[in-house]
Amino acid sequence: MDSELSVWHLIAQAGPLVQLVMLLLVLASVISWALIFQRVQVFRKAKRSQLAFEEKFWSGMDLGQLYREVNANPTPYSGMESVFRAGFREFSRLRQQSRDADAVMEGAQRAMRVAFSREQERLETHLPFLATVGSTSPYVGLFGTVWGIMNSFRGLATVQQATLATVAPGISEALIATAMGLFAAIPAVIAYNRFSAMSDALLKNYETFAEEFSSILHRRVHGNGGGAQG
Repeated sequence: MDSELSVWHLIAQAGPLVQLVMLLLVLASVISWALIFQRVQVFRKAKRSQLAFEEKFWSGMDLGQLYREVNANPTPYSGMESVFRAGFREFSRLRQQSRDADAVMEGAQRAMRVAFSREQERLETHLPFLATVGSTSPYVGLFGTVWGIMNSFRGLATVQQATLATVAPGISEALIATAMGLFAAIPAVIAYNRFSAMSDALLKNYETFAEEFSSILHRRVHGNGGGAQG
């Protein structure tokens, strides 16, 4: 490849505004990839935690014992553990203070909804940034391209005879901005869609668990309960 048309040479020869656009796109891409790797770890851990907790919960273990185990866990609460812990803690507290079964259940369900909302916020953290990068990066790159091509054609005014060799470097450096915009946008869009689907699946499981746990607590508060199965 001609050194004058190498990528690094074209970037170095680009105008200040086009270089600024390229820098912004590179930063957006780097941050996006860092968030992608971080979110992958979060979702993997959330899935593992969900499966492990479900196995314990449906094993028939006493709810009080399970609650004590969850509280004794040194790792931060996450997912179903948080929903269970919030619901059972509020259920136990209200049951000692009130004989109104409906009030006890309402308080426990409210606590589980709050825990669910916190888990939703935790799972969806940084997803708006990925969506923004995916939707705006192509346009930012296109802006740099249009600006670079405009400068390239303005430069032709000082040339007596325009040839392809005269125009090619300016247009090439401008098109690099579009390529960078796509490079930043495509992984961000794919990651956003993937993480959104994973978040929806986990949250649906949490919501289903909260409903099932509410049924167990409802039977228990009416004097029919025992362990996790009854």
